Amino acid sequence: MRSPLLDRRGAVAAAGADEGVAWHYGDPTAEQRALARGAAVVDQSHLGVVTVTGPDRLSWLHSITSQHLTGLEPRTSTETLVLDPHGHVEHAAGVVDDGVTTWLVTERPAELAGWLDKMRFMMRVEVADVTADWAALGEPVRAESAEGEPLAWSDPWPTTAPGSTRYGPADAEHPGAQRPWRLVLVPRAGLADAVRQREASGWVVAGTWAAEALRVEALRPRASHEVDDRTIPHEVDWLRTAVHLTKGCYRGQETVARVHNLGRPPRRLTLAHLDGSGHLLPEVGAAVRLGERSVGVVTSVARHHELGPVALAVLKRSTDPGAELTVDCDGGAVAATQEVVVDPEGVSTDRPAARGPVARGLRPR
Repeated sequence: MRSPLLDRRGAVAAAGADEGVAWHYGDPTAEQRALARGAAVVDQSHLGVVTVTGPDRLSWLHSITSQHLTGLEPRTSTETLVLDPHGHVEHAAGVVDDGVTTWLVTERPAELAGWLDKMRFMMRVEVADVTADWAALGEPVRAESAEGEPLAWSDPWPTTAPGSTRYGPADAEHPGAQRPWRLVLVPRAGLADAVRQREASGWVVAGTWAAEALRVEALRPRASHEVDDRTIPHEVDWLRTAVHLTKGCYRGQETVARVHNLGRPPRRLTLAHLDGSGHLLPEVGAAVRLGERSVGVVTSVARHHELGPVALAVLKRSTDPGAELTVDCDGGAVAATQEVVVDPEGVSTDRPAARGPVARGLRPR
């Protein structure tokens, strides 16, 4: 769907996963600075919204996804993953319930709604893709919505949830702790009015250039970028907010438990600081190399207003975290240094003690 905000003067359309909204409105650096200081709104109306209604909605979603959702209080945000039988990530969704309906904010709403609808069986639930009626606005706010306010999903990243674990930095030391973010759900027909209300309070409108730069800085995985058909949540540190380790069985749970308890994720997310002297920027999917050998791929790229050119990349876990890498670009390769996200040892902070060498080298199928 094409956002009406693209008709604004100076708006430059985004592409790829962000198609349909603005990449920026003429001054991406100023927009990014405004967002970083908490004074900007970002059009996120390209995201999808799926609703689940009915008395069994939370217990049913609990049983088929990775998060503990039974008893989720109204207007309390969390996130969940849909995994395939081998534990690979298929869908990610922000979750918030209003007491009657569970709202899922996701990037592939038609596919997620279709899969959920096939899983209903005899449960008292109804699934609907309501993307045509509801849109999301991104705000630099870390707060749940109150009664009487529009419903919002407050991003839990990077706080390690009860029953979860982490492979990356401690919560208080994590760069994502400095990135408040929530998505406010508004009627799609009222999207422009909702933006004007925020502008009247002194905020500016920022594009996805700004939002993505702060997401990359926060080491925050995104399904359309950091996930491929082999991704398990451990590789991108998604256990900390989206996976409950003791809630019981669900599709893909065996791999989650096996890698957490005995194995090591085969790959790891890293933040790459790119040499900007040549003014080259890689494309998503560009090869990351150690010497002549490919050791991973770029998954997200950003120009940060303070850090300069940066990227998230998924590398082979064994890649030396101190090694200087190169990244393929159109026009030549650029040098990159690593900032560790997922521990190269592949061990979570609460990993059970190994019982012997049998615990070494186990990997998901």
